[in-house]
Amino acid sequence: MTFRYLCFRWSLAPVVVALGLATGCVRRTVSIDTDPQGATVILNDDDVGTSPVSVDFTWYGDYDVIIRKEGYKTLHTHQRINRPWYQNPPIDLFAEAFVPFTIHDRHEKFLELEPAEPIDRDELLNRAFDFRDRALFGED
Repeated sequence: MTFRYLCFRWSLAPVVVALGLATGCVRRTVSIDTDPQGATVILNDDDVGTSPVSVDFTWYGDYDVIIRKEGYKTLHTHQRINRPWYQNPPIDLFAEAFVPFTIHDRHEKFLELEPAEPIDRDELLNRAFDFRDRALFGED
């Protein structure tokens, strides 16, 4: 080995170390806001808090969302979170491992709740009695 080769080799060492230490990452968050605010947000069977809420997520795709608030109809829906262009293979390897800063991928969802209809107590009791009679005595 020549002296010139060794000098070149050692001059690359700081570059290799810098690249190894300068690994990036991608932070993924979804923010869910509702009208009215203060509703309980359940994301894939996990209670994540009350709206407006922001939560980190791991994968892109379809999420099961349940929104509940007293005096409003429970909203059960699916929300899709699409991945950005830099999360497609093989580009994602560079975005996750070699970019020297953190990429923050933010998604926002806004959902409106409908007011619950008041329940007429007498009508509910009549329907319950009718159901009981059909169950015990058969169809009329």
